[in-house]
Amino acid sequence: MICMILVIIRMKVLAEKRKELSQTIVSLIRSIRTENGCQRCDFCQSTEDENQLFLLEEWDTHENLMAYIKSEQFRVLQGAMNLLKEHQKMMFYTVFHQTGMEEIQLINSVSKNGLGMNDVTITFTDYD
Repeated sequence: MICMILVIIRMKVLAEKRKELSQTIVSLIRSIRTENGCQRCDFCQSTEDENQLFLLEEWDTHENLMAYIKSEQFRVLQGAMNLLKEHQKMMFYTVFHQTGMEEIQLINSVSKNGLGMNDVTITFTDYD
């Protein structure tokens, strides 16, 4: 069973167009977040390169993601990406199992109990 679908859009924008693109994306985020199945939508900027921007989205199902990709919001987003220096890179990851702090807590308990890492098996699930 699918846990979530992650969408990462990497954008390299021309410096003189960064503000315009950022304003457009910020205005779209509110409506994207209200799309059926959108669990998260965040807009980020690289700390190393201010012209490197990211849109991070989480979707509950493939069907809801496809409906969004056919939506007016996505068409506007694609139009705004005409301001990019390089073609955007859009990556989709299907997550079947999600882990979090419990993995870190397990590692910490192993260290506190004097067990070596060879004494414990920890399985991390890869993205498909």
